[in-house]
Amino acid sequence: MISDSPQPYRGSRALVIGGSIGGLTTALLLRDIGFEVDVYERTATPLHGRGSGIVLQPDTLRWFEERSTVDTSALKTSTSRVQYLDRANTVIAEEDRRWEYTSWGTFYQALLGDFGTEHYHLGASATGFDDDDGGSVTVHFADGRSETAELVVFADGINSRARARFDADAEPGYSGYVGWRGTVPLTALSPVTRALMGDAITYSVVPDSHITLYPIPGEEGVDAEDQLMNYVWYRNVPAGPELTELLTGVDGHVGAVSLPPGQVQERFLTELRASAAALLAPAAAEVVLATAQPYLQVVLDVRSDRMARGRTALLGDAACSARPHAAAGTAKAAADAWALRDALLTTDGDIEEALARWEPAQLELSRALLDRVTEMGDRSQFHNTWIPGDPSLRFGLYGPGVLHPESRQPQPAA
Repeated sequence: MISDSPQPYRGSRALVIGGSIGGLTTALLLRDIGFEVDVYERTATPLHGRGSGIVLQPDTLRWFEERSTVDTSALKTSTSRVQYLDRANTVIAEEDRRWEYTSWGTFYQALLGDFGTEHYHLGASATGFDDDDGGSVTVHFADGRSETAELVVFADGINSRARARFDADAEPGYSGYVGWRGTVPLTALSPVTRALMGDAITYSVVPDSHITLYPIPGEEGVDAEDQLMNYVWYRNVPAGPELTELLTGVDGHVGAVSLPPGQVQERFLTELRASAAALLAPAAAEVVLATAQPYLQVVLDVRSDRMARGRTALLGDAACSARPHAAAGTAKAAADAWALRDALLTTDGDIEEALARWEPAQLELSRALLDRVTEMGDRSQFHNTWIPGDPSLRFGLYGPGVLHPESRQPQPAA
């Protein structure tokens, strides 16, 4: 591990609530500047991402590029172009643009490998916190224990239990559509489909919907024979009984924000496959039809109007969970973490002042991202104005195709 960062916080303790990618990135960066860090994850078993894909933007990858000895080539795949297919598998729009990808599990395991497991606590469900008079914060857990630290960061996801202490009105809102997800080994696809989509991020746009597909690392590695074709297909479902039925698993339980592989009722899988064959580009349909166990996620939006409160911070999806059309969720969490590190290094040990300096820019980044992806989703799902090749629809945390904050420029109207 590279260890030449300034460490002004030696002797101070930090707690990170939430042990996913954003939480681990935060924990690594806080430890890097001297904090003793413990991570608390409410899930009792090791986390997994069901093989789902992540588009790698610079903020996401930055820990490994700057502060780790991990070989990033072992974490990612890449493609050289973006393409849109029609119902005849004809490329109707194309752009030379390189993107890199990883799988959730691959990236999480690499972060956890750097952090280690000694201070990573599973089955630790935080229920609340108190600001102490002595310049610390005490977090309370469901099992009765309490932990005290000089800094507490809540990175506990879209269902954050702490968010109401920052903004009581910030509740997740349903977008009107869900994302069907799945992966298929590239080796299981036809040679024609592999040749067409193996070096591209591919879109198939249909009325009130679209699907995005790209290759990601498999469990065995990043070589072509190990890769998986990952996809998310956005489909409208009215709120109410229809959504509840869809989210009712084969075990009878209703998923709040997702339904995992193996739990989707067969009647919905039958309809999904029939619709794929009837609507999508044949190559995209082949991937959906070849998926053994598709699963789904409810597309939700939420944004807190506060991210800092004394010595506590709200970060990543806990502060702002935005629709995935800009492929910026993990990048936003990492950007929050890096900005927090930088603020802590500029305030001579004053944690409250650091959080106060950190908050405004991160709130603005959240607002701009959520506004943009809401417009993108509405264009696809409700207005049918998602035009193949439109540059305003590019990925990017800081704007369409904008991957670095210093490169951000005003974008033309869609």
